[in-house]
Amino acid sequence: MNYAIILSGGVGNRFGADIPKQYLDACGKPIIWYTLERFFSASCIDKIVVVASATWHEFIGEIISALPKKPFDFADAGASRQGSIFNGLKKCVESGIDDGDRVIIHDAVRPLVSGALINKCMDALDENDAVMPVLHVNDTVYVSDDGTHVSGLLDRDKLYAGQAPEAFKLKKYYELNNALTADALDSIRGSSELAFKNGLAIKLIDGDLRNFKITTVADLERFKQILEQGNYESI
Repeated sequence: MNYAIILSGGVGNRFGADIPKQYLDACGKPIIWYTLERFFSASCIDKIVVVASATWHEFIGEIISALPKKPFDFADAGASRQGSIFNGLKKCVESGIDDGDRVIIHDAVRPLVSGALINKCMDALDENDAVMPVLHVNDTVYVSDDGTHVSGLLDRDKLYAGQAPEAFKLKKYYELNNALTADALDSIRGSSELAFKNGLAIKLIDGDLRNFKITTVADLERFKQILEQGNYESI
C-alpha cells in the first residue's frame, strides 16, 4: 500500500487570519482543496490520511466528496508537526503493515505540488529508505554565534533547502517514531531529521521552485496570481 499523509493541523497564528490559512479561500476554493486534488488524482497513492483538528473534519470531508474517489481517513492533529505525523502513521498501520508499504507526507499549505514530483518521490523509494526533494541554496550562508557578528561561513555548494513532500518506507519510519517519547517527537523539526539521525538512507531529488509553502499573506497573493493566470493546471 502507498499512503499519503496530508498535514492540516496548523492553526496559522503567525498568518493573522481568523481561521487556519489552509482553509482560506483562493479563487473560489480553499487552499487545502488544491493540495488534496493533487493527491486524490495521483495514481500511485492508494489511501490518504488527513491530519486535522476534529473541528474541520466535516469541512474537509465535503471537499473530498467532490474529488476523485479514493479511500481516506482522518487522524487528529498532534501537539507538534511530528506529533501530527505520528498520529497519521498510526492510522496508516492500524490494519496491519507490510515491508513494502510506503508513505508520503505533505503540508496542506503547499498546494502547488505536482503529480510528477509525487511520482518521483514514490519511485525513488525503490532503492532508498527515504526521499526528500531539495533546492540548491544560492545565497552565501553565514554562521553567527551571538546574532550580531559573523563567526563562520558555510560552503553553499553543499547546502540544500528541503521541501515537502517527503517519502519513507512506512514500517521503518513508523518504528522510529513509535520509539520516541512525546517530548522527543515534539523536538523534531523536519520529517527527514528523524530518518537521518537513525541512519536511514535518504535520497535527495530535485525539488520545484513553484512548490512553495504558503506562510505569509504575500505567499497567498502569489498563489492567487498563479491561479488567476491559469497556470495551476500546467504544474
